[in-house]
Amino acid sequence: MDGPRYYMACLDLTGRSVLVVGGGRVALEKVEGLLASGADVTVVAPQVVPELTRLAVTLVRRGYRSEDLDGRFLVVAATSTTSVNRRVFRDAEARAQLCNVVDVPELCSFILPAVHRHDPIAVAVSTGGASPALAQRLRDEIAAVVRPEHADLARRLRALRPFAQSHFATYEERKAYFAGLVAEALG
Repeated sequence: MDGPRYYMACLDLTGRSVLVVGGGRVALEKVEGLLASGADVTVVAPQVVPELTRLAVTLVRRGYRSEDLDGRFLVVAATSTTSVNRRVFRDAEARAQLCNVVDVPELCSFILPAVHRHDPIAVAVSTGGASPALAQRLRDEIAAVVRPEHADLARRLRALRPFAQSHFATYEERKAYFAGLVAEALG
């Protein structure tokens, strides 16, 4: 196995403080994804693309400082300056904070998969940082399989969770109940 084997998880960023260091197009892309997940985003950069000024973020127009990490749940470094990206990663590591340096997997405590959303379903594909282009291609191919009826089914199943919790004593019973409903709905 080459490189790390990542533990896949979905993070609830609702209301959590996230720092993005950098103000260019790549930072904009990351900020949009973070905002879509409900994060409270602060962007630190001496210069920002105009689109960032129109988003619901806190803009700090200056260079990165270590104290910018205070109180953050996670951080994304998206600058074109290698020394700044390395410093952000080092500082985050020293604080045991999750950090992603865009397009530099060896400077990441987490990586971001290619994601397709059809709420509440999210399909994520990762190549472990080996090839974002391949991850995007696979995501697009898999996303073509996810149809509106799958999202509708997911919503109906979510509504049944309280019923299952109160009527089935064990995880195994709940799992079998939901597997049966999915098999019935999708054949």
